[in-house]
Amino acid sequence: MARTKQTARKSHGGKAPRKHLAALVYKGVRKSVPATGGVKKPHRFKPGTVALREIRKYQKSTDLLIRKLPFQRLIREIAQDFKADLRFQSHAVLALQEAAEAYLVGLFEDTNLCAIHAKRVTIMPKDIQLARRIRSERT
Repeated sequence: MARTKQTARKSHGGKAPRKHLAALVYKGVRKSVPATGGVKKPHRFKPGTVALREIRKYQKSTDLLIRKLPFQRLIREIAQDFKADLRFQSHAVLALQEAAEAYLVGLFEDTNLCAIHAKRVTIMPKDIQLARRIRSERT
């Protein structure tokens, strides 16, 4: 019978590789798993995966990101410096919160551009300072 060339083929499951003789001889010496069944580690995603998922989530949504009550307390605390016993309509508080979040989002966008310009991916306080200086907000 004539010999033929063999071509490489991908494996599709097949038989498991054979165990070494030493593993078969010392089979009884193996450490046993504790009776509790062991504690399973929680699943961890690769670094950055969750961050990218959160970025997509928050870019899709239009809801407010700062909690309403803490923001309302902050407004009242700041307003106390100007006049005591001020009252706020609920729509006024929501308008202030909407404006504050829009300002912060824009500032962080500019800050991110400053960090990218410096060939970094991490924003730093100096990026925020530069973004505010370019906007002519710094006094």
